[in-house]
Amino acid sequence: MTVKNQQLRQLLTRREIVRSFAPHDVFTARVLEDAGIELLFLGGFGVSASVLGLPDVGLTTLTEMAEAVRHMADRLTVPLIADGDTGHGNLHNVARTVREFEQAGASGMLIEDQVSPKRCGHFAGKQVVTAAEMLDRLQAALDARNDPDFVIIARTDARADLGLDEAIDRANRFGEAGADVCFVEAPQSREELARIAAEVPYPQLANMLPGGVTPILPADELQQLGFRIVVDPIGTLLATGHVVRQLAEAMLRDGRSDQSTAPLLSFDEIKRLLGLQDFVASPQQSANDEPA
Repeated sequence: MTVKNQQLRQLLTRREIVRSFAPHDVFTARVLEDAGIELLFLGGFGVSASVLGLPDVGLTTLTEMAEAVRHMADRLTVPLIADGDTGHGNLHNVARTVREFEQAGASGMLIEDQVSPKRCGHFAGKQVVTAAEMLDRLQAALDARNDPDFVIIARTDARADLGLDEAIDRANRFGEAGADVCFVEAPQSREELARIAAEVPYPQLANMLPGGVTPILPADELQQLGFRIVVDPIGTLLATGHVVRQLAEAMLRDGRSDQSTAPLLSFDEIKRLLGLQDFVASPQQSANDEPA
């Protein structure tokens, strides 16, 4: 059992909803943790965008995801949940994904019922496997974990393909099978969110994707409905893209970027976030290290 896995379990038992983000790289994760975010997700959307510069349509491999998990988890003191997509293959691959993510330092994993190769839950054209096949994936994931505190989140994308009733039924079947958190992706109205929260008596995640098909509700309202976790999956990408574009425009217009209208962190703040102080000896230490 690891400390971060136990931290995640404790977060899931408290009454207040857990407010989370999915950082697209390690530096962004450090910024979010420093700001006070207590749980982070590593999503396939962010990895595909930041590592490959490509959309989230199932192009990232298990090796690429596990490496991204390793780099991010190593620099965090808060728990990290990793996106396992469809499990990267057959049931043996599902089990391997769990083991790779655990060894890389993740405290949990999402597994979903899309047909492989999957795509972002808010893209058109999604298809899902049968509920029985997803239950096999889920059982393989549950059986493969080494630490019982490692959290398995079962996601269904059935709302778009088969309707809300089927999505709710699947979420309940996943919860009955032992999923720690259930996740109905891409509901299309507040009423649908309320129905999901009322009819699925298991801990649930709400995915608040800006510009997606699900309306954005504030965390307090989602908590009142009954959700346990709320996550913004692409906000850091949106913010980064916007500010970097402003910097480029300022350089092209003014010949310098430091006076752009985009608010920026200071160089000293960047050094602090990166932990430079842990690698540069103080003057007193340097003096003590000098030969006599």
